[in-house]
Amino acid sequence: MLILQTPRDSLLKPLQAATGIVERKHTLPILSNVLLESKNGKIHILATDLEIQIHTQGADNDKGDFRITTNAKKLQDILRALPESADVQLDWADHKLTLKAGKSRFNLQTLPAEDFPTMSVGEKTQAAFSLTQEAFKNMISQVQYSMAVQDIRYYLNGLLMQVEGNQLRLVATDGHRLAFSATEINADLPKTEVILPRKTVLELNKLLNQSKENISVELLDNQVRFQCNDTVIVSKVIDGKFPDYNRVIPMDNDKIFMISRTALLSALERSAILANEKFRGVRLQLSAGSLKVSCSNNEQEEATEELEIAYQGEELEVGFNIQFLMDVLRSMNCEDMQLAFGDASRSTLFTIPNEANFKYIVMPMRI
Repeated sequence: MLILQTPRDSLLKPLQAATGIVERKHTLPILSNVLLESKNGKIHILATDLEIQIHTQGADNDKGDFRITTNAKKLQDILRALPESADVQLDWADHKLTLKAGKSRFNLQTLPAEDFPTMSVGEKTQAAFSLTQEAFKNMISQVQYSMAVQDIRYYLNGLLMQVEGNQLRLVATDGHRLAFSATEINADLPKTEVILPRKTVLELNKLLNQSKENISVELLDNQVRFQCNDTVIVSKVIDGKFPDYNRVIPMDNDKIFMISRTALLSALERSAILANEKFRGVRLQLSAGSLKVSCSNNEQEEATEELEIAYQGEELEVGFNIQFLMDVLRSMNCEDMQLAFGDASRSTLFTIPNEANFKYIVMPMRI
């Protein structure tokens, strides 16, 4: 039975939006599948891992209604491998999905659509707002690198999203560094906060590509729903108490200077070539008019870079994980950054000059 005839991209693009969350190996085999459904003349695509669910719409379809599930990665890989100009035909019979394009033909297994599990979505909305995809993507990119990876403090393996009044704040920390980004939204909301899982944050970042279009966000009971374009993401949130980020922002660091973001990043990237591979340490030496960057390793190899800065304060030498410094510099698109040091044992504060909506705090390390 012919169930769909469409250009390749009108099926591949929505499929790619949904299948990023699908695990290749799962205890429930059907969760490696994607649900394809035709209703009201539209193709609907649904994927889930039971923690996060993505629903999106694709091509128009005049071949009638159907519901099937088939392996998400295989279907995506086949469509990707076809020529861009290909027309795709899907036939379904005897629990087999046959995909034809030109002289190519692929037979895929299906599993019953009625066995496909879906997340139940909460009814009660605690807070709702919208902002441009560009603004939201910019905020996520400014903080996501600071999320922990598989930390036993599970609440750090995600990102704090907090709304209060007309402010949206995103915060991420792994216990060694913290990134904070804020923006104004057209709303007046009670203080509400959730911790988004790491996987949700990474999928959101991939999805936000229509810069001027809006994304709407709803905070539900133990879930968050995001909607942009024809795609809806529903995600569970991490149950836990995020640390009070205000307590770790150093307010009285007095060794302050501005520096070109790209110049510092380039110096760090060159120096990192000779950094100790295990500890990834870099030494910053601050003196009048100069910031010296140096790395060394177990083979007694050393890299040194010197940058001119407008600074006339006390001298200071402090060590950091070089990756932590490069992460923040790569994530920003500003010309200059302001650095505020305390002493060798205190956290350093990175900010954007004349901009209160971004802060990055990084702890020193002993080298």
